[in-house]
Amino acid sequence: MALDLRDTVSAQLIDAHGIQVRISGVGATTLPNDGNHLIARVLRTTALEWGMEIDGLILKCNNFIPHGKGLGSSAAAYLAGLLLARDLTQARVTDAEILQRATELEGHPDNVAACLYGGMTIATWNDVRDVKAVSLPVHTDVMAVIGVPAGELSTEQARGLLPEKVSYADAVFNTSRAALLVAALTHSPEALFDATDDRLHQQYRRMAYPKSIELVQLLREAGIGAAISGAGPSVIALTTREKVTIASELITASEFQAQTLKPSRTGALVY
Repeated sequence: MALDLRDTVSAQLIDAHGIQVRISGVGATTLPNDGNHLIARVLRTTALEWGMEIDGLILKCNNFIPHGKGLGSSAAAYLAGLLLARDLTQARVTDAEILQRATELEGHPDNVAACLYGGMTIATWNDVRDVKAVSLPVHTDVMAVIGVPAGELSTEQARGLLPEKVSYADAVFNTSRAALLVAALTHSPEALFDATDDRLHQQYRRMAYPKSIELVQLLREAGIGAAISGAGPSVIALTTREKVTIASELITASEFQAQTLKPSRTGALVY
């Protein structure tokens, strides 16, 4: 699901040779400020494939999405590079083709689909070259409160904690919750608590972020639908407006940074 938390990126072609990346916000002092920056690399590589060599570029990034927190920052970066490349080259590339390319870069379509299309997205894929996604509008009563911890965790590390096989009972449990979550987010927010329960990944990743798991349990004890966001370590509370304050207070009391966000009906925007 897309949330109203956005990075803004602009690109300017220049005559001088060299890649300049000017960053404000998240990662301003830690991310590369040259051609090694992820967005710059994706933009230049893709533009070259589409017939334009870019030797001089000023990239301005105003970052709001936390990095390494399970909130889709890499998906946003991949899409920014791809969409800028399409705009600068004027390539006749569809959104569906952008989604496929972004999935190849990200390794799965879950985050890039939501980032591209907005709303609540359902994505299927057999491999990265066969991706389909549908965007559905989210019920107006649904709100998200995210809890962002100080620490980071790489997606690769989080994936490494998952077992190769899970039980049939746990697979059925999560499949039914995934189906219920579609209904909860689009039509029946009262089902969010049951729909956010999990048996497939959170228990296996407990050792990587025990405080995040404790916060999920605390929120659920208060009757609030909560889960680990993505691969973690951030926590997301999916609830209705009347419980936003309670969720925010519990998150803050657990020494996480709380931020209340609306679901975004629109995905990536190009101006």
